[in-house]
Amino acid sequence: MTNILWSSLGLFLIVFLGYLTKRLNMLSKADGTMLSMIVINITLPAAIIINLSRLDIASNLLLLILAGIIMNIVMIGVGAFLSKKQQAVERELTMYTVSGYNIGNFALPFLQSFLPQAIPAMSIFDIGNSIMLAGGATVVIETISGATKGRPSLLKIGKRLSRSVPFLCYLIMLVIRSFSIEIPMRWVEMIQPIASANTFLSMFMIGLFLELRLPKKDLVLVVRTLAIKYIFGGIIAVIIAMLPLPSTIKIVLCLVSLGPLTTFGVVNSVKAGARAEVVGFTSSISFLISLPLMTAILLLVV
Repeated sequence: MTNILWSSLGLFLIVFLGYLTKRLNMLSKADGTMLSMIVINITLPAAIIINLSRLDIASNLLLLILAGIIMNIVMIGVGAFLSKKQQAVERELTMYTVSGYNIGNFALPFLQSFLPQAIPAMSIFDIGNSIMLAGGATVVIETISGATKGRPSLLKIGKRLSRSVPFLCYLIMLVIRSFSIEIPMRWVEMIQPIASANTFLSMFMIGLFLELRLPKKDLVLVVRTLAIKYIFGGIIAVIIAMLPLPSTIKIVLCLVSLGPLTTFGVVNSVKAGARAEVVGFTSSISFLISLPLMTAILLLVV
């Protein structure tokens, strides 16, 4: 328990250092954008390769791909039902922000610090999650909201996934391990230092993106959105905890249920017409909420 608390404080410290360097004008939000490109295209793929290099494919793990899709759709449905009296823009913002699971930039580096043996299961879950983030969620949300703008086709979703380096790494590693092909240890040792940097860079990037200022008139929308995300995320986590599932899978699904907003959720909300500062503030607060909640889950189960 003590180790978990100290590790969690360490992650808070990294986020705070990122935020502090921005407040002191040592670095800027633009540096965070550059850092995100490094994380998404270099350190995260390296972490995926390392984490899945010795994965034994089992049928219960493959079901996590389906779970990633279903859990996204469930949260979109919850957001749609609870926001049906809101204006169209606020309704789409709600559906985009309460759905989706922030794996690569938050949950995976978080788990690397506490429970590395659960990372393969989380990685498999993220394959289904990535399909939704790459366009599947947009198709569902625009169908519900009745948007007339061009809806992503399966071809467009496929093209977007094909340009996602983390998704391609997931897919390639899944195929390799399905045939029990071993990656040479020298390759693993060569990639390891890059993968080890993923946790620090991801958390530092969050600090650079952190925004803690917002006009009071927008706080009601932010509070309502976060309440839906975390109350129903918590309900899903409780239901999962009661299911007859392997403990590792339970931990993974409970953790992601209480994770922060995704980058895709932020981008798509802005595209739908939501004000960037409102969505950015909501995203920042979600990171500060999720870190202690996910730490609490680990304290309860580990």
